[in-house]
Amino acid sequence: MAFTKITEQSSLYRDLEHLPVRTLLENINAEDHKVADAVEKNIPEIEQVVNAVAERMEQGGRLFYVGAGTSGRLGVLDASELPSTYGVSPDLVIGIIAGGEKALRNAVEGAEDDDMDGWFELEKYDANEKDSVIGIAASGTTPFVVGALRECKKRGIFTACITSNTGAPISKYSDVAIETIVGPEFVTGSSRMKSGTAQKLVLNMISTTLMIRLGRVRDNKMVNMQLSNEKLIDRGTRILANEFSISYDESRALLLKYGSVANVEKIMKKR
Repeated sequence: MAFTKITEQSSLYRDLEHLPVRTLLENINAEDHKVADAVEKNIPEIEQVVNAVAERMEQGGRLFYVGAGTSGRLGVLDASELPSTYGVSPDLVIGIIAGGEKALRNAVEGAEDDDMDGWFELEKYDANEKDSVIGIAASGTTPFVVGALRECKKRGIFTACITSNTGAPISKYSDVAIETIVGPEFVTGSSRMKSGTAQKLVLNMISTTLMIRLGRVRDNKMVNMQLSNEKLIDRGTRILANEFSISYDESRALLLKYGSVANVEKIMKKR
């Protein structure tokens, strides 16, 4: 049976250029409401992915996101935010995008079309069976991503995917397939819209839950965040002031001395 891309089906809306701005916005919002429901249906699969990745991370493994275009950018974005937010090494979660750093801002012609290039990028990091690889592709057909997962499967590396099509090639090479079926895009084929939103939600769920499971959150606080700007220093200071009933100035001094909320907590609890 021929594979049909839901992501390429015609929009449910017509004559967009003739619609009032308010109507356009209301219709886009109506379509966006479908995204959370599509993600919710995949919670069992997302849970499997988190558990599998966490087990490997606890044994020293890493997580790689592999994607092209919007999908690749979202993977790089999620990976790049974790060191500052949770104080983990930038080598723990790594985003790989077809076309490299240039592709983060500009389209790189043909970058996603070679089905071995994704694996070659993973080889640069010596990806192995301790690691996990999540391929991200709305269509589920991107050669750069499909090929990377295929080669990973051959080598016993755990694989998962995030796609907006059922039965896509990317799913065939995934130990766990997360298929967020959001339906046709508001602008036909513009998968940066609902498909991209679904990808962002799923990535948030995976990485946040991983960080909680790995002990990078205490209660509901980011106790290992890097003190890279005044906002984060202030946040950490207030956490400590509230937790130990000490002054703001004392909390700030302790935070700057010991480098993180978690470190200060250890010191204070020994007193």
